[in-house]
Amino acid sequence: MAPSFGSTAQHAFSTTPTAEDPYRYQVGFGNRFASEAIPGTLPFARNTPQKCKYDLYSEQLNGSAFISSRQMLQNVWMYRIRPAVAHRGFTPLDSGDVEGNFSLLNPRVHHVPQQLAWDPFMMPPSSSTSRVDFAHGIHTIAGHGDPTLEEGVAVHIYTANASMQNSAFCSADGDMLILPQEGRLSIQTELGRMMVRPGELVVIQKGIRFKITLPDGGPVRGYIQEIFGSHYELPELGPLGSNGMAHQRDFEMPIASFDIDESPWEIVYKYCGKLYMCKQDHTPFDVVAWHGNYVPYKYLLTKFVNVGNLEKDQMDPTVYCVLTARSKIPGVSLTDFLVFTPRWSVATDTFRPPYYHRNMSTEVMGLLYGTYGGSSHVLEPGGLSYEASFMPHGETYETWKEATTVELKPTRVCENTIAFMFHISMKLGITDYALHRSGVLHASPADQWDNLKGHFMDHIEEINADLCAAGLPTLGSGSPSTTSAAQPATDDQFDNLAGVVALSNSDTSVF
Repeated sequence: MAPSFGSTAQHAFSTTPTAEDPYRYQVGFGNRFASEAIPGTLPFARNTPQKCKYDLYSEQLNGSAFISSRQMLQNVWMYRIRPAVAHRGFTPLDSGDVEGNFSLLNPRVHHVPQQLAWDPFMMPPSSSTSRVDFAHGIHTIAGHGDPTLEEGVAVHIYTANASMQNSAFCSADGDMLILPQEGRLSIQTELGRMMVRPGELVVIQKGIRFKITLPDGGPVRGYIQEIFGSHYELPELGPLGSNGMAHQRDFEMPIASFDIDESPWEIVYKYCGKLYMCKQDHTPFDVVAWHGNYVPYKYLLTKFVNVGNLEKDQMDPTVYCVLTARSKIPGVSLTDFLVFTPRWSVATDTFRPPYYHRNMSTEVMGLLYGTYGGSSHVLEPGGLSYEASFMPHGETYETWKEATTVELKPTRVCENTIAFMFHISMKLGITDYALHRSGVLHASPADQWDNLKGHFMDHIEEINADLCAAGLPTLGSGSPSTTSAAQPATDDQFDNLAGVVALSNSDTSVF
């Protein structure tokens, strides 16, 4: 292994290493940082001196347009042993189950209206002849748009059983939010090292090269949400004021470290949904110093400060938002990353589980660990669920019955559990891999709602008494659905029958 320098150096206001995480971090979401593995390396009051100290090369990576507002500008200046341009030509690779185009015209993706769920995605086989590292263990589940439009999102899962060796990965398509579910990831980036474990998230921005090794061995598994054309931000707090939700100071950024390594390396790039590889005769992790705000970061999800209702009703799920990303539609997010961690449920005279609903967003849920009860289908750690945009969904009938009759008292929910949701404002296309090749899809049964009762019909006498007392026409002697052609319903009867719903079975086949 090549010697590494600077990763454990003390910095002002840096975190303290632990047994689970040996690295130090700078803290503060959105800050502009400066970090040196060798003191005095950063140029004074300039970015591109004629001659950098130690004959290093200056290199800028931009994550925003040059003319962006100061608030939106994201960039980083790096001072490195060799610039990133020092590589050979690109070779196309087999892209496997990676997908980047989610158009209606792409025959490899399918727009499915019914809810879907996947059991835990299968790990690669443990075999010395079947090595799968992170870069080759990405499988796309769903997405919208494509990277060439600079608008959209992709949901992937990753499974791996081997560390990356002399190789690195880089997405030129979008920022990757990575959620380990099984096994720690040691991530070496151009700007420093991070250790990420289940219960933490890490964001690695577009264009930043990184390498993932498995400190505990394999196999590992986790989730990825990749966004095209925008970056993750903290949601506005609005009437909440200064505090609550995710705090800026709880986000951790790496400290500069570098390797001296002149052995052969391969860099795998994800570009427009395809994989390409180039070779070079030195490590890409040779940045001795850097400054800027286009920097990878991680966050421990249990630090999230929950906000809830203390008296009645439910708040919108966006109060659980850790990170958001803008779409091109003003006022509409591309995606919100929501997290469900242990908290109190205390509202009075309130239906506490997720209520039945339809909304514009597509909901993709996952479970990092624990037990989650917020859906009408089974969700296990390492699995996923999908609810389509504007399609009706909610809890099981059994959960509804319990929730409407249980004694209400302060209750702990999500104990020893972390679940999350990608709350995506667009319709998603589901990939061939997710529908046909994953081997863990289970479609919801078509008759799962057949036992749902219209209990309104049990109260006809009470309703007629109330109507009579109000001087209004009463309902028929039986269920309104018994009205026959020989006895057509009157306009008065229809005035009193808002909300009758007809339920029918449908074919479970969506492919």
